[in-house]
Amino acid sequence: SKLVKTNTLRRIKMTLDMLKNGETAVIKTVGGEGALLDMGLIPHTAVTLQKTAPMGDPIEIRVRGYELTLRKADAKLIEVEKA
Repeated sequence: SKLVKTNTLRRIKMTLDMLKNGETAVIKTVGGEGALLDMGLIPHTAVTLQKTAPMGDPIEIRVRGYELTLRKADAKLIEVEKA
């Protein structure tokens, strides 16, 4: 019998905490209990990572014209796609 090798494309889930300083992405999904949605972090919204604290946590993002500081644990709940 002949073994056929196929390449499958797997999409790697990218979350907000994976962005580098200065990178912009668009929110796809938001997990958690709703507090993130209340802060304006809703799907189809552009976000830019502004700063990362020296130890990597928290991060500061720009969303809807204002700066917002998030813990990395919360940023991991937000799936994004690079703009």
